[in-house]
Amino acid sequence: MIIRLIERSLVYPTPSRERGDWRPRWLRPQNVWFRAADDTKLHGWYVPHADPKRLVVYCHANNEHVADQANLMFRLQANLQATLFVFDYRGYGRSRGKPYEKGCIQDGLAAQRWLARKEGVSTEDITVVGRSIGGGVAVAVAAEQGARALVLENTFAKMTDAAAHQYPWLPVKLVMRNRYNSLRRIKNYHGPLFQCHGTADDIVPIEQGRTLFDAAPTEFKQFFQVNFARHGDSLPPNYYTALTEFLDQVDEAAQQPAARRRVQRQLVS
Repeated sequence: MIIRLIERSLVYPTPSRERGDWRPRWLRPQNVWFRAADDTKLHGWYVPHADPKRLVVYCHANNEHVADQANLMFRLQANLQATLFVFDYRGYGRSRGKPYEKGCIQDGLAAQRWLARKEGVSTEDITVVGRSIGGGVAVAVAAEQGARALVLENTFAKMTDAAAHQYPWLPVKLVMRNRYNSLRRIKNYHGPLFQCHGTADDIVPIEQGRTLFDAAPTEFKQFFQVNFARHGDSLPPNYYTALTEFLDQVDEAAQQPAARRRVQRQLVS
């Protein structure tokens, strides 16, 4: 029992609700309440763009909540020309419940479905972005419900490997319940993948990120290495440039089949 409590505190170090800016006037997010499949009540921010090129669900890291994301949401919205939805896992921020792997994945699935319904599109039209443990949620979401693209930042192949790196003297691979086996799940995702990792990441070594990247079955993928960056460092401007170019290629490729079908219909008529 004690081991389980220690595991939860290490895997899900939920920050205080008093931290962060819950009413950033310069961003003006819309508060959203929605429910996971098990009826857990969840909270998120919907940040619409006046003329969006894409739709993005963002899965944050484990010591954050939505009130910490205002600056990042502004940066993503501006650079990606995107309508965004960032949400809190159960037990984080204003979301109800207690976090655990299956529940947090349910939360990610529900967030993607909410944005799809809001925008009148399929879940496969939503780009899913995940950072650190949020990458574990994002992989599970994309593998189950599809995605326009999957974007991973400083993400492990398996949480047990990341934990073993941090606590090599403990039998974490045997006792951990929260395993987030993205190495297995990503084999069920065949869409575009953009993955970045810092070379100085001492929480999730870059080798674990490359292992996950190599396991992805898609050929439409790119690995962006951030030299000298640690796990919690902000991403540099050239990251957003590279990501935007990648997503533009995704959009162009998505339009090609439709364009060919239009030409074929014209030839037949």
